[in-house]
This record gives sequence, structure tokens and C-alpha cells, in this order.
Amino acid sequence: MIVFRYLFKEVLFSMLAVTLVVLVIIMSGRFINYLSDAAAGEITADVLFYLIGYRIPGFLELILPLGLFLGILLAYGRLYLENEMTVLNACGFSPNRLQLVTLGPAVLVAVLVAVFSLWLTPWGASNVEQIFDQQETLTEFDTLAPGRFQQTSTGRRVTYTEDLQDNRTRLNNVFISEKSKDSNDPILGVVVAEKGTQYIDPDTGSRFLLLENGYRYEGVPGQADYRKIRFDQYGARMRESSVQQRVQKIETLPTGELMGSERLDYQAQVQWRLSLPVLCIVVSILAVPLSRVNPRQGRFARLLPSILLYLGYLTILTSVRSGLEKGELSFTGTIWLVHLGFLLFALNLHFFGDYWSRMFARINARFWRMLPGGSS
Repeated sequence: MIVFRYLFKEVLFSMLAVTLVVLVIIMSGRFINYLSDAAAGEITADVLFYLIGYRIPGFLELILPLGLFLGILLAYGRLYLENEMTVLNACGFSPNRLQLVTLGPAVLVAVLVAVFSLWLTPWGASNVEQIFDQQETLTEFDTLAPGRFQQTSTGRRVTYTEDLQDNRTRLNNVFISEKSKDSNDPILGVVVAEKGTQYIDPDTGSRFLLLENGYRYEGVPGQADYRKIRFDQYGARMRESSVQQRVQKIETLPTGELMGSERLDYQAQVQWRLSLPVLCIVVSILAVPLSRVNPRQGRFARLLPSILLYLGYLTILTSVRSGLEKGELSFTGTIWLVHLGFLLFALNLHFFGDYWSRMFARINARFWRMLPGGSS
């Protein structure tokens, strides 16, 4: 029991460290994308942290298996490097027992990943979709940020206001620049006003920015024939938001609803959600023999090949999932054949790892002897 707690703690701490680092990196990249959309006026700034929060379960369901895999490699690699694993083997702690002990944290992580993939991730994706649906109804006025020039997605309009007051209902010192759609001689219209308020047309429901005490300049850039109009009131129609959806509809559906369908894409999504917990078990069995390193090789000798093996495993799973969703693969159990293949490979490394290591050493030695200058 003492050895179990010690190994469990080593694996858990290493896994949490790797998971935290990878999670911060992925969240930072996604947050930067959302922040650029907010700066461009596509979404409001107050929904940024909600979007990231609802996305976290989807991140963790993929990061936790990787964290578990690397955690086992790093924790057991250190034990081999410092000869602690040699002492454990001398005391009767066999590799089979080490594999069984490793299944403890693996099952715990698998249960946690199952909670994420089967319930929390669809719930979070559904909330993200609702937020984007709400952002679709917003206008340029709602996403306007004071003190910043904001360009629309079409690139034809630039809006600026110095200040927003009365719960974003009044603007001070407004600047609007808009180009016409004519590609030959685009007419540039510039409007400058002291203040503005939002106005909704009761007949059409369209939103306008009602500007007061300003000027409108209109003409072709580079030409002197332009018009200057002074106005007391001027109405500028506000552009509706065109934020793009960032979640697929199938990702938002509850698992129970997907299980009751005969559609291939729904079945593929169910198989994917169920396969993620299995991924945790398989990679834990795979990581134990891969963590066995020679103290002279160093702790990170097999780290890079192991990571490439894991990425290949995950890539094959995603490719099979994509093929099932597109109808290119008709047998829904294909994804489980991938798990079975890697499980057999992991068991082969566990039971015959010494044989393959000796064979690799002999092949490597023969290769170097065949080179010019090699010893015979």
C-alpha cells in the first residue's frame, strides 16, 4: 500500500503539471482568437471568459489522456534513472504488478474523462452555441469599444467614439468612415458628430445611430470635387453582427439523444465520446514499458518517440471518426479496432519488451559494423 501511494502520487503530480502547462497554452491561443474578434467588433468583450470557461471541458477531455501518458513516462523514467525501480524489482515488485498499480490512476482519469466527454463537453458546446447565437443579434453599436477605431468584417466601414455613457446608449465625439461598393471609383463618406444615440425604427426594426451636430464629407479620394454637408441630425444604419459559428451542431447534442439515432455521424460522435476513456486505459498500459530507460540513456531518451506514437494513435482515431461522419466508413466499430490494435501493441511491449530491446540492439550493432570504418 505504501508503494502504491508513492507511485500514485508521483504519476498524479507529473500528470497535473503536464496538464496545467498544456491547458494554459491551448487556452491562451483560443483566448487570443476571441480577443481579436472582440477587438474587431465581432463579439462583445463581456462574453470572453464565458466562452473560455465553457470550452475547458472540451480541452480537458483531450489533454488529460496526454497528461496521464506523459506523467507516467516522466515519473517512472525518474525512478529508473535513480535506480529506485531496480530496488523495487529486487524487493519482488514485478513489472506485472507495476502495470496493475498504474491502472489505479488510469481508471480515475478515465472516469473523469468520461464525465467530460459524455456530459460536460456537450453542455459547454451548447452554451457556446447559445452565446454565438446571441452575438448574431448584436449590432455594430453593441460591440463598439470607446477610444478605438473598429473596422467591419467587410472592411468598408470604420467607426470610432471617444466615450460611451448611459449604459452604452449615448456616444460622444463620433467618427464614421464608409466606402461605397463601387470598385472603380469608390466614394468615401466621412461623418463627424458631437454625439449620438441609438434609434430603432418601429416599422422595420432596423437600428440606426442618430447623430447630432456634425458634418458629412463625401467624395472620391484624390479628387477635389467633394461635398460637405452640415447637419443637426443624421441617421446611420448600424451593421448587424456576422460572427461565425465555432461549434458544430452535433457537438452540442446530449449523448442520450445521439445514442437513439441511426445516423452515421451521430453514431460516430457517440463512439468518439466513449473511446476517450478507453484511450486513457490503453495509453497507461503503453506508457509503462515505454518508461523503462537505461540510467546511462537519460530520463528523456524515449520521450520524443513516445509522444510521436501517442500522436499517431490520436491521429488515427480522429481520421476514423472523420471517415465515419462523412460516410466513408460504414462499420461503426472501426474505432474500436484501432483501440484493440494499440492495446495488443502495448501488451506486446509489456511482455516481450526485453526481446525487442535485444533485437534492436543487435540490429543497431550490425548497422554500425556495416558502415565504412566499423569494427568487424
